[in-house]
Amino acid sequence: MLELSLIIALMLLAMFCGLPVAFCLGIAGVIGIAGYIGQGPSLHMVANTVFESGFVYEFSVVPLFILFGNVIAKAEMSDSLFNAARAFVGHVRGGIGMATALACGMFGAISGSSLATAMTMSKVAMPSMRRFGYADSLATGVIAAGGTLGILIPPSIVLIIYGLMAQQDIADMFIAGIIPGLLGVLGYMIAVSIVTWLRPQDGPPAERTNWRDRWHA
Repeated sequence: MLELSLIIALMLLAMFCGLPVAFCLGIAGVIGIAGYIGQGPSLHMVANTVFESGFVYEFSVVPLFILFGNVIAKAEMSDSLFNAARAFVGHVRGGIGMATALACGMFGAISGSSLATAMTMSKVAMPSMRRFGYADSLATGVIAAGGTLGILIPPSIVLIIYGLMAQQDIADMFIAGIIPGLLGVLGYMIAVSIVTWLRPQDGPPAERTNWRDRWHA
């Protein structure tokens, strides 16, 4: 019991020192195992675990998704997604914010990463919202909220990792994430509409786009 208390105290101390939580948990686990089976066997177990986890074939999809997201960002496809969404809803009050949420959903369905979605859309959508006089609180809020759609709308890196670790059918998890993801997009658009209805100055409308340019976008 005393050893367990010391390990927990060491883990908390490492957290307070600024070490990443994963490293703190790993260090505590290694020390705890070493106390029961010895230092040599515990380090051998750590080496085997790192090797086996790093060379799982199914995890190869994760760097491929990240690579694909970077290719899309460099190809400026995110700009096209945002411009298409803005062409349809940008002329209404809060429309660019709604377009941002919609574009986040579309980009999330391509990249599979929330971080990549939020980072990319902040570069694409934030300048437009500032140019049209959007409040920074609304602009940053819709980008941060829309970024969470990257881990929900399939294909999702997090769902893949969870499915492999929990031994669940990844295809079923992808299917289960479609409706919540679409509801998330719709919910964020409704939230932007409500905010701009209460405070119209936070999200003024942009210029109207004709139907020919909309379909072209």
